[in-house]
Amino acid sequence: MGYSKSLCFPMLGLALLMVYASADSDCMSVIMPLAPCLPFVTGATPSPPITCCSAFGIVANSKPMCLCTVLAGDGSQYGVRIDKALSLSLPATCNVDTPPPDHCFS
Repeated sequence: MGYSKSLCFPMLGLALLMVYASADSDCMSVIMPLAPCLPFVTGATPSPPITCCSAFGIVANSKPMCLCTVLAGDGSQYGVRIDKALSLSLPATCNVDTPPPDHCFS
């Protein structure tokens, strides 16, 4: 019995987000709802789904520094390529205000 891509991709995304968040356990539960964003930030879909933008807005308002955890990795060591340009476009694409990304690395 094979698994469908529609089931495997979100599970892989959730696992990937959990690995990123594991560096900061306070962020793990905050970042997990961002799994719907994975198809967009990997370039698999041309736009993020509304569930991504909703979750992104919640994280940006509640714990914006947790978004830095996702930006810090590229996912290549887990077999997923996160496109940082697409990740950085989420605030404008989802119409969500976030702190500037350079606050993550200062």
